[in-house]
Amino acid sequence: MKNDIYVHFHPDERPFVDRASEWVDRAAYAHEMKLTDFLDPRQAEIVVSLVNRSPDTQIRLFGGYEGAERVRAILAPDYRQLDDEPARIALIEVTGGTQGHLELDHGDYLGALLGLGIKRDRIGDLHVHEDFCHCLVAEEIADYINIHLRQVHRVHVLTDILPLERLRPAVSAMEEMNLSVASLRLDGISSDVHRISRTKIVDPIRAGRCRVNWKVEEDPSTQLKEGDVVSMQGLGRFKVLVVEGITKKGRIRVKIGKII
Repeated sequence: MKNDIYVHFHPDERPFVDRASEWVDRAAYAHEMKLTDFLDPRQAEIVVSLVNRSPDTQIRLFGGYEGAERVRAILAPDYRQLDDEPARIALIEVTGGTQGHLELDHGDYLGALLGLGIKRDRIGDLHVHEDFCHCLVAEEIADYINIHLRQVHRVHVLTDILPLERLRPAVSAMEEMNLSVASLRLDGISSDVHRISRTKIVDPIRAGRCRVNWKVEEDPSTQLKEGDVVSMQGLGRFKVLVVEGITKKGRIRVKIGKII
């Protein structure tokens, strides 16, 4: 049975599939409710797919606001009422991020949180603004962060725990690029977006450092489609916004949004 499930997932995902399968089984057969840590979109997709195979289990996803990328999941027997079950997400405001000439970015805030010994799956979305950052975290560690987070990069900061209703989501800046490509191959489009030769972009893909829609993709010839999100470790993320059609010379016009 487990091997039948494995064929749908990348080998690197098997440990998580095992954990998620156990959550589903315990909800269905032991009548337990499970609140997970934060899941990335691919992990959430895996859990939902496993729940869909189990008619006696239900799931609710919540990341602190509508449209959250990282979410916590509540799994429970199908007869439980989940609408009022708390996802236990706290909002921490970090201020002081524009001292001197040093502008702090997403990586600075995330690095500071991880530097406190906090695991990545305890941290949800981070919303970076010009002079503050709103951090969504597991409620269980909010007080710890509020006491101990006093520096981000080389900047001294202050923290406060706010009600979730005070969250100010940040819209990611996106640089739009219009490309004319021979095909929608992953390596070709990634090469153009990151301005790296195709031979050099192939290595990180084959090494498992590329994700398409948060799923590891090791095949450079994979065909991308409209809406796909591609992230390359060390290079950043882009989204295929529109596949616009074919030019007179037979090339494909594509509009890309590069997250900056």
